[in-house]
Parts: sequence; structure tokens; C-alpha cells
Amino acid sequence: MPDAYIYDAVRTPRGRGKPDGALHEVSSLGLANTALKAIKERNNLHGPEVDDVILGCVDPVGEAGGDIARASAIASGYTYKVPGVQINRFCASGLDSVNLAAAEIMSGQHELAIGGGVESMSRVGIGASGGAWPVDPTIAIPSYFMPQGVSADLIATKYGFSRDDVDAYAVESQKRAAKAWEEGRFAKSVVAVKDVNGLTILAHDEHIRPDTNMQSLAALKPSFAFFAEQGGFDAVAIQAYPEIEKLSYVHHAGNSSGIVDGAAAVLVGSKEVGEKLGLRPRARIRAFANIGSEPAIMLTGPVDVTKKVLDRSGMTLADIDLIEINEAFAAVVLRYLQAFDLDPAKVNPNGGAIAMGHPLGATGAMLVGIAVDELERTGKGTALVTLCIGAGMGTATIIERV
Repeated sequence: MPDAYIYDAVRTPRGRGKPDGALHEVSSLGLANTALKAIKERNNLHGPEVDDVILGCVDPVGEAGGDIARASAIASGYTYKVPGVQINRFCASGLDSVNLAAAEIMSGQHELAIGGGVESMSRVGIGASGGAWPVDPTIAIPSYFMPQGVSADLIATKYGFSRDDVDAYAVESQKRAAKAWEEGRFAKSVVAVKDVNGLTILAHDEHIRPDTNMQSLAALKPSFAFFAEQGGFDAVAIQAYPEIEKLSYVHHAGNSSGIVDGAAAVLVGSKEVGEKLGLRPRARIRAFANIGSEPAIMLTGPVDVTKKVLDRSGMTLADIDLIEINEAFAAVVLRYLQAFDLDPAKVNPNGGAIAMGHPLGATGAMLVGIAVDELERTGKGTALVTLCIGAGMGTATIIERV
């Protein structure tokens, strides 16, 4: 089976996903184009060399609908000969896009593909595409549907994480992200978003709050208590997990992932195409896996899929030098650290989505790029990238520096 190599990875800065955010004026297509054009220009591609473009998008409606991957492939100058497909596995869509691009290479059917994602959360609101899961009782009742924030509070309650625990993790995420930007750790991969005149709109992650501390977070009220109590989801949580007597509401905007706009792209190809095009491989994709996890608690999938991908690849966590796990909520990462008794320094050393934000369909691809950059910066060998997913799933990928 051919190996799949990562030749390049880029992302836009993440803009605050609100009408006053810097990227609100940029369409979903414009964000995707920024990433795809950067891949094309940085690697001296003409366009038709690329066999496929796969982009994750969690709310593919309105301007983000109608197969935005195909639209962006054409608009970015790859020519009409390059196909594109949009996929949706909720928060892991960007990582799954990279994995699917790798699968095309590893199967021998394609030589060069781009996996990535895009989400303009300021222009296409979260949940805009709807879905049966929250509203159709034939799935909502047996799966114990509850909003993700309530599930995060359920994790904190079940596994014993206090308000101080989750706030302390959030403060550390902010500190790490600020330090990473100060030291230029993202400089290799972040491409500025520009307007039609070539003027820079945003070149820096906009959501970071480096002055965050325990006192400022303590002033924030829990965000999901109202949904749990007024919507009856606290009762749903206790019904699913009867050992829980009462939910502890510990999550709020400061220790949950930020709503942001952004896009990312990862260039994946075979060894032969790299040699033909004069591209230098940066990493090899060793293994990837998906798994379903219990849908009520929902966000523990990274634990389950990590076990699966390590087992499938014949590796252990001792073989992994770096872990990037999406900071959907602080309790998600704390549970992951707890489950594997990990050194916190090994996980998200440059901060995560609590500090920089989580553009749903793009985050997984962004984490791949961050992992490649960090392996190169530190000289380490292997990284594992994983995300929790709505409705109870997990996706993980292991990459190896070349």
C-alpha cells in the first residue's frame, strides 16, 4: 500500500465569529479560497495535478452550501478539471477530510489531494443546517439528546472536575497560545486573509485573550445551566447516568471553544508525485480511525478512538511525542488527560480552541498543520491528532515527521 505524505499545511487566522469580527466581511468561499490559493502558490502547482479537493463544512447551507469544495477548487485557479467534495462529520470534518485525502493516496487511486475545511460562523450560524437528532423523538429519545454544553458539564460531574479545574485549564490554554504567537510558532502555516485590493484584513488569531486569569473567569456565569434546568436536559442526563445525583454546571464561554471563522488546507500525496513535482514531504500519515461513542455523554470519543488507532497501528502512547486534542470544552481535555494519565505538557503545547477558537469544519485540518509545525520545531517524531464529535463519535490520526 502506498504511503501518504503531508507536503504542506496552511490555515487562515481565526476571526471572531460575530458580526463585528474581522472576517465577517469575507464569504465562506473567500475563506476557503485563501487556503487553497496558498497551497497552490506555495507549492508551484498549476492546478490539474491535484486529483481531488475535500473540504469539511458542518453547516453547508446558503453561501457555504452546494459543494463548496468544488466551487473553491474552480475559484482558486485549480481549473475545472479538479473535482471537489464537501463532507460533514461535525467537529472532526476537517480531520476526516485529511484522512480521506490520505485514503485516496494509500489506495493508489489518486496521487495528490487536498483535505481541509471551512466555516464562517459569523455568516452561517451554528446549527443553520438543522438535523433530525435534536428534534425527531425517534432518535432524540433513545440517544438521550442534550446540548453539547450539558454533556460537557456531565463529563465534569461524572469524572470529578471542579469549576477551578476547568478554569485553570482555560487559563493555561490562553497562556500557551499567546506564547506560541509571540514566538512565531504559527508563522509557517498561517496565511493572512486579504481583500480584493490585496490589503490585509486579518493576519492574527483574533479570539485570543492573553490577559485571562482565574479571577476574570470566576466572574462568568455557567452558560448551560439554563438549558439544563429549563429545557429538562438535567433530567435527561441523570436518566442516562443514574449514578449522577445532580449536575455541576462549570462550563462557560471562557472555558469552552470560541465561535470563530476560518479555513485550512493540507496537501497530501504519494512519494512518487512529490518527486515528480519537486515537493519535500514534511510528515507521513501512519494511521487513522473513527469510532462511535456513547451519545449522551457524547464528548468522550477521543479516549475511545485513541485506543482504537493505537491498537490498529501496533503503537502505544509511549510511542507518541505530541498530542493535539480539540478543546471543545475544558472537561473534554481533562478527561483525556485523566484517562491516560498523561503529562499535560505533552498535550496542546501551543494552546487550543479555548484560546483561538473552533471553526467547526476546519479545526481538524488546522490541528494537523499545528502538529506538523510543532514536530519540526521541536525535532520530535510522532503526533496524534484527535477530536470529540457531536452525537458521540471520535476521530484520530497519527502522523510521523519525515
